[in-house]
Amino acid sequence: MLKGLDPVLSPALLSTLRSMGHGDEIALVDGNYPGEEHARRLVRADGHGITRMLDAILSVLPIDHAVDQAIFRAVVPATPDIPEPVHQAMIDICRRWEPARTVIPLAPELFYARVRAAHTIVQTSEPALYGNIILRKGVIAP
Repeated sequence: MLKGLDPVLSPALLSTLRSMGHGDEIALVDGNYPGEEHARRLVRADGHGITRMLDAILSVLPIDHAVDQAIFRAVVPATPDIPEPVHQAMIDICRRWEPARTVIPLAPELFYARVRAAHTIVQTSEPALYGNIILRKGVIAP
């Protein structure tokens, strides 16, 4: 345990977040996502839901402000314009940490391609289908 750090940030996840560079992306995915198959690097977050992990990660990860879009979420293919409750919860968390950023919905084929290219996938135990989000790391200015 460390002071000031959320305890769900495991040593492996903290190491990953620290090793990522500006512009690298990290995908947080639900428990049904094929993380092992799609990951270049996989960090397990078993027992934790997506919103809990998202909140903890955003407490330490700077989001990229050098690009127009830096936070992306999955959509339900049948209703891409309607956020599911899990999506709205993720949007609310992002708004709290990054009020100037919009969470961009991505069609499945675009989302999955972006996840496969991500620096790391964090596999949660989130039960909600399509409960997935991608964050693009920014910088901390001197």
